[in-house]
Amino acid sequence: SPPALFRSEDDGDTWEGVKGINEHPKYGPPLEDQQGPPDGSTLHSIMVDPRDPNHMYIGLSSNASGVFETTDKGASWKPLNKGVNCLETYGLEPEAEVGQEPHCLRIHPLDPDRLYQQSHCGAYRMDRAEGVWVRMGENLPKENNISDYSFPVVLHPRDPETVWLLPLDGGFPLGRVTPNGKPATYITRDGGKTWKRQDRGFPKKDAWLSLKRQAMTADTRDPVGVYFGTTGGEVWASSNEGRSWSQIANSLPEIYSVEVAELAP
Repeated sequence: SPPALFRSEDDGDTWEGVKGINEHPKYGPPLEDQQGPPDGSTLHSIMVDPRDPNHMYIGLSSNASGVFETTDKGASWKPLNKGVNCLETYGLEPEAEVGQEPHCLRIHPLDPDRLYQQSHCGAYRMDRAEGVWVRMGENLPKENNISDYSFPVVLHPRDPETVWLLPLDGGFPLGRVTPNGKPATYITRDGGKTWKRQDRGFPKKDAWLSLKRQAMTADTRDPVGVYFGTTGGEVWASSNEGRSWSQIANSLPEIYSVEVAELAP
């Protein structure tokens, strides 16, 4: 089915389509010969401004992929893709409005004007007042064939400058697995200017892990716990902000999403 956005005004009892995006001639459902990414067209990220429920962002992967913003409860939308260079990567004429292929979009809960996205073409951040995406993933260490290709991006719940990535190999024939079979997360504490590799506890070889765009998250504890699930049915966890990792489950079905439920002591 084509990607679409729905809204409920009664706690989910009834739903209606958001016509401003679903019926938009450019951003709406793909044509039959334009099916978007390999796993199909997807509206995968919905980020609502905690200060204003009429203001939200979506991440859309389809024939008109990109990040889009509304300030009027979805009645109208505008693209927010300036600075992303996916079309240029494919050797096509760059166009900031559509075609920029986000994989995951996040806004920080304490600073909703700080946005992050993991794109098909790299990891980006934006300060909304500036309105331009900056490719922070270019600053990842140039070692072990690491790129800033991946699917999820995870934010520290209290620090807008702290972010985790789990890079994958975006090439072929093995594409979308941990590079060289050596998993690692990377953390930045300065908004992507510098990064540190975190691989303690992961296998040192032959671990070709892959994960979906919603399959990595963090809790709100101190220190922050970080978690991810793989397409091979493994769940990995860190209780110390990624400094060390352990496998806490395996032999599960393919994992599409990971969430945290925090219980009172």
